[in-house]
Amino acid sequence: MVSRTSTSTDTIDRFLTCELAGEIEFLTARARATGAARANKLLEPLGLKVRSYSVLSLSCSGLAPTQRELADFLSLDPSQIVPLVDQLETLGLVERRADPQDRRSKVIAGTPAGHELYRKARRATAQGESVALDQLNPAEQETLRQLLARVAFNP
Repeated sequence: MVSRTSTSTDTIDRFLTCELAGEIEFLTARARATGAARANKLLEPLGLKVRSYSVLSLSCSGLAPTQRELADFLSLDPSQIVPLVDQLETLGLVERRADPQDRRSKVIAGTPAGHELYRKARRATAQGESVALDQLNPAEQETLRQLLARVAFNP
Protein backbone atom coordinates (compact mmCIF):
# COMPACT_ATOMS: atom_id res chain seq x y z
CA MET A 1 0.00 0.00 0.00
CA VAL A 2 1.15 3.56 -0.71
CA SER A 3 1.57 5.52 2.48
CA ARG A 4 1.93 9.23 3.00
CA THR A 5 4.67 10.82 5.02
CA SER A 6 3.90 13.53 7.53
CA THR A 7 5.44 16.05 5.11
CA SER A 8 3.10 15.01 2.29
CA THR A 9 0.15 15.02 4.72
CA ASP A 10 1.07 18.56 5.77
CA THR A 11 1.29 19.63 2.12
CA ILE A 12 -2.03 18.03 1.28
CA ASP A 13 -3.72 19.64 4.28
CA ARG A 14 -2.25 23.01 3.29
CA PHE A 15 -3.66 22.85 -0.24
CA LEU A 16 -7.12 21.42 0.56
CA THR A 17 -8.62 24.91 0.72
CA CYS A 18 -7.47 25.96 -2.76
CA GLU A 19 -9.94 26.08 -5.64
CA LEU A 20 -8.21 23.26 -7.51
CA ALA A 21 -8.88 20.82 -4.65
CA GLY A 22 -12.60 21.07 -5.40
CA GLU A 23 -12.48 20.68 -9.18
CA ILE A 24 -13.99 17.40 -10.37
CA GLU A 25 -11.43 16.86 -13.16
CA PHE A 26 -8.56 17.33 -10.71
CA LEU A 27 -10.17 15.11 -8.08
CA THR A 28 -10.77 12.29 -10.54
CA ALA A 29 -7.25 12.60 -11.94
CA ARG A 30 -5.78 12.52 -8.42
CA ALA A 31 -7.97 9.57 -7.41
CA ARG A 32 -6.88 7.74 -10.55
CA ALA A 33 -3.19 8.44 -9.91
CA THR A 34 -3.29 7.36 -6.28
CA GLY A 35 -5.44 4.33 -7.11
CA ALA A 36 -3.14 3.26 -9.94
CA ALA A 37 -0.07 3.62 -7.70
CA ARG A 38 -1.75 1.55 -4.99
CA ALA A 39 -2.87 -1.12 -7.47
CA ASN A 40 0.53 -1.27 -9.18
CA LYS A 41 2.19 -1.90 -5.82
CA LEU A 42 -0.29 -4.68 -4.98
CA LEU A 43 -0.03 -6.22 -8.47
CA GLU A 44 3.78 -6.06 -8.63
CA PRO A 45 4.36 -9.45 -6.91
CA LEU A 46 2.15 -11.01 -9.60
CA GLY A 47 4.15 -9.42 -12.43
CA LEU A 48 1.30 -7.13 -13.46
CA LYS A 49 0.54 -3.44 -13.59
CA VAL A 50 -2.83 -1.73 -13.88
CA ARG A 51 -2.82 -1.74 -17.68
CA SER A 52 -1.78 -5.38 -18.07
CA TYR A 53 -4.23 -6.34 -15.31
CA SER A 54 -7.01 -4.53 -17.19
CA VAL A 55 -6.24 -6.40 -20.41
CA LEU A 56 -6.03 -9.70 -18.53
CA SER A 57 -9.33 -9.00 -16.75
CA LEU A 58 -11.19 -8.29 -19.99
CA SER A 59 -9.53 -11.27 -21.68
CA CYS A 60 -10.76 -13.54 -18.89
CA SER A 61 -14.26 -12.01 -18.88
CA GLY A 62 -15.72 -14.32 -21.51
CA LEU A 63 -16.44 -11.32 -23.76
CA ALA A 64 -13.69 -12.28 -26.27
CA PRO A 65 -12.65 -8.69 -27.02
CA THR A 66 -10.65 -7.66 -30.04
CA GLN A 67 -7.57 -5.50 -29.56
CA ARG A 68 -9.54 -2.55 -30.98
CA GLU A 69 -12.31 -3.12 -28.41
CA LEU A 70 -9.74 -3.32 -25.62
CA ALA A 71 -8.25 -0.02 -26.76
CA ASP A 72 -11.67 1.64 -26.96
CA PHE A 73 -12.90 0.41 -23.58
CA LEU A 74 -9.63 1.18 -21.76
CA SER A 75 -9.24 4.57 -23.50
CA LEU A 76 -5.82 3.61 -24.81
CA ASP A 77 -4.29 4.03 -28.24
CA PRO A 78 -4.34 0.71 -30.13
CA SER A 79 -0.54 0.91 -30.34
CA GLN A 80 -0.48 0.67 -26.52
CA ILE A 81 -2.63 -2.47 -26.50
CA VAL A 82 -0.41 -4.50 -28.84
CA PRO A 83 2.60 -4.68 -26.49
CA LEU A 84 0.34 -5.40 -23.51
CA VAL A 85 -1.28 -8.34 -25.32
CA ASP A 86 2.13 -9.46 -26.64
CA GLN A 87 3.54 -9.48 -23.10
CA LEU A 88 0.59 -11.42 -21.67
CA GLU A 89 0.71 -13.84 -24.60
CA THR A 90 4.45 -14.44 -24.11
CA LEU A 91 3.73 -15.26 -20.46
CA GLY A 92 1.07 -17.76 -21.54
CA LEU A 93 -1.74 -15.77 -19.93
CA VAL A 94 -3.76 -14.88 -23.04
CA GLU A 95 -4.00 -16.08 -26.59
CA ARG A 96 -5.15 -14.58 -29.84
CA ARG A 97 -7.94 -16.60 -31.47
CA ALA A 98 -9.81 -16.22 -34.74
CA ASP A 99 -12.92 -14.11 -34.24
CA PRO A 100 -15.92 -16.32 -35.05
CA GLN A 101 -17.74 -13.20 -36.35
CA ASP A 102 -14.87 -12.10 -38.63
CA ARG A 103 -12.03 -14.50 -39.40
CA ARG A 104 -9.81 -11.59 -40.45
CA SER A 105 -9.90 -10.35 -36.87
CA LYS A 106 -8.52 -11.86 -33.66
CA VAL A 107 -10.08 -11.94 -30.22
CA ILE A 108 -8.08 -12.07 -27.01
CA ALA A 109 -8.91 -14.87 -24.58
CA GLY A 110 -7.47 -15.79 -21.22
CA THR A 111 -5.73 -19.14 -20.89
CA PRO A 112 -6.19 -21.37 -17.83
CA ALA A 113 -2.98 -19.85 -16.38
CA GLY A 114 -4.35 -16.40 -17.19
CA HIS A 115 -7.61 -17.13 -15.38
CA GLU A 116 -5.71 -18.35 -12.32
CA LEU A 117 -3.48 -15.25 -12.23
CA TYR A 118 -6.50 -13.03 -12.80
CA ARG A 119 -8.23 -14.49 -9.73
CA LYS A 120 -5.14 -13.72 -7.61
CA ALA A 121 -4.83 -10.24 -9.09
CA ARG A 122 -8.52 -9.52 -8.52
CA ARG A 123 -8.11 -10.36 -4.84
CA ALA A 124 -5.19 -7.90 -4.70
CA THR A 125 -7.13 -5.11 -6.42
CA ALA A 126 -10.14 -5.73 -4.17
CA GLN A 127 -7.83 -5.32 -1.17
CA GLY A 128 -6.60 -1.99 -2.56
CA GLU A 129 -10.15 -0.85 -3.23
CA SER A 130 -11.11 -1.73 0.33
CA VAL A 131 -8.27 0.41 1.68
CA ALA A 132 -9.10 3.30 -0.64
CA LEU A 133 -12.77 3.30 0.30
CA ASP A 134 -12.48 2.47 4.00
CA GLN A 135 -13.92 5.86 5.01
CA LEU A 136 -17.13 5.21 3.05
CA ASN A 137 -19.92 2.94 4.20
CA PRO A 138 -21.18 0.25 1.77
CA ALA A 139 -24.05 2.42 0.50
CA GLU A 140 -21.68 5.33 -0.17
CA GLN A 141 -19.27 2.98 -1.94
CA GLU A 142 -22.05 1.77 -4.22
CA THR A 143 -23.19 5.34 -4.90
CA LEU A 144 -19.61 6.33 -5.76
CA ARG A 145 -19.29 3.32 -8.08
CA GLN A 146 -22.55 4.24 -9.87
CA LEU A 147 -21.64 7.91 -10.20
CA LEU A 148 -18.15 7.17 -11.50
CA ALA A 149 -19.57 4.71 -14.04
CA ARG A 150 -21.99 7.38 -15.27
CA VAL A 151 -19.14 9.87 -15.66
CA ALA A 152 -16.64 7.38 -17.10
CA PHE A 153 -19.00 5.93 -19.71
CA ASN A 154 -20.87 9.09 -20.67
CA PRO A 155 -20.83 9.16 -24.50
